[in-house]
Amino acid sequence: MKRKILVTGGTGFIGSHTVVELQQSGYEVVIVDNLSNSNADVVDGIEKITGIRPKFVKLDCNDKEGLRALFAQEKNIQGIIHFAASKAVGESVQKPMLYYRNNLVSLMNIMDLMPEFGVKGFVFSSSCTVYGEPDVNPVDETAPVKPALCPYGNTKQIAEEIIHDASISGVPYKSIILRYFNPIGAHPSAEIGELPNGVPQNLLPYVTQAAMGIRKELSVFGDDYNTPDGSCIRDYIYVVDLAKAHVKALDLMLDDKSKDNVETFNLGTGRGVSVLELIRTFEKVTGVPVPHKIVGRREGDIEKVWGAVEKANNVLGWKAQSTLEETLESAWKWQLKLREKGLM
Repeated sequence: MKRKILVTGGTGFIGSHTVVELQQSGYEVVIVDNLSNSNADVVDGIEKITGIRPKFVKLDCNDKEGLRALFAQEKNIQGIIHFAASKAVGESVQKPMLYYRNNLVSLMNIMDLMPEFGVKGFVFSSSCTVYGEPDVNPVDETAPVKPALCPYGNTKQIAEEIIHDASISGVPYKSIILRYFNPIGAHPSAEIGELPNGVPQNLLPYVTQAAMGIRKELSVFGDDYNTPDGSCIRDYIYVVDLAKAHVKALDLMLDDKSKDNVETFNLGTGRGVSVLELIRTFEKVTGVPVPHKIVGRREGDIEKVWGAVEKANNVLGWKAQSTLEETLESAWKWQLKLREKGLM
């Protein structure tokens, strides 16, 4: 019998790619999403890729009784991957209460219900934002958690603390916290990818939209940082590689191979890439120029951060496989598909 997994936020960018990898690894998936920043049509894309249509339930994870009814209906949920959260840094500064409510109440609702329904494993979608501006790069999981620069980042820190506190209290399930670096790209089939509502908050969708002529030009925030070309450096990881790590995390817990009740892993490539390097590589791969201009630094931006990923390599048995070129090519293929469909 297939093991059943609940994926919250499963029609979102990372969530949808993870559902694909779960189904292709033999898991049965139930998606819960309130569609606040995604579209139910994503389920069609997942079905085209895998040949399996995951069950989709439109539900807000802040609705505890709605969640309880879902758990009661979907017998024997073995594990949960919790993606559902608001995630725009700028918006979190403008609407802090929305972020604390969406990102923390939903988490607590799920964690409250897990023991009641015998769920064995919990995977939490966290972020390298918890490291702030790290003292050294690459940054590993033992690095200090720095004060958050925005409410979004603070919700990730508080959520990690909640998970650890629950574990200390003796909850009957195990948890894995995955700290993502910068997920980019799209599925190689171009059936699913990143489709932000409105103006993109993340770099690569803005790059592809500027290259397509949808946006006039991309703003590069600062060229006077202490980096080789003066622009900020990040660790850009292919979303499909990232998705596969979630399957490994579930396998570890559900096969009773995780050593601790809570384990934390960095998910990145272990390599830093500057904003200007990413633009140049995109132009080289696609042959399409990206209109861009250098503007002043943006408040709250970290100068450089990339991950030490040996723990994920050795304990999870996972490693980022795709090159930056392959990843950028997938993003452009997705943008062309959106244009073909008349969506973007």
